[in-house]
Amino acid sequence: MSAPPVVQIREANAHLAALHGRVAELEGRLGAAERTVRGQAESLIRKDGELRAALLELGAAKDREITALQQKLLSSEETIQKLLNVIQNKDDLIVQLKHRSHLLTKICRSRPLLDNLLSYMAEGEQLSTFPGMQSDSSSSVHEFQESNCITNQLSKNKDFSLSESDLEDQELDMSQFGTTV
Repeated sequence: MSAPPVVQIREANAHLAALHGRVAELEGRLGAAERTVRGQAESLIRKDGELRAALLELGAAKDREITALQQKLLSSEETIQKLLNVIQNKDDLIVQLKHRSHLLTKICRSRPLLDNLLSYMAEGEQLSTFPGMQSDSSSSVHEFQESNCITNQLSKNKDFSLSESDLEDQELDMSQFGTTV
């Protein structure tokens, strides 16, 4: 084997030098790319940490807000329950007042009858005093016992008393209860 010509060696050396320069250039680019990638990775890791911290803070804020809203909800439910109790009490009071109003209406309708009865009783009292009778305490007791006895007899008589339904259902004509005794 013979030695290659000098021109070929020069060309090979130039080619090797170019190749070596190209390799050095590529290694420099590779180093820069690695530094860039490393910097980007570190930046991504930092941003990931920041985002995780922000996410944790956001989660904590959400949990605090949920807790506050749950407390408001419980407070509102308690207020609603208290108001429902107040409404129920007021409804019960309204029912009572309606019943009393109904009773007062019945009493007002019966008032003319009661007025007539009282006037008859007053007239009867005036007639019950006889001339010459003593007005001592024993006669008052005797009169009270007599009137009490009469009252007891009248209250035992079922035909005499009027029930509430009788007073409600019958509109009593005032002309029926004239002044004749």
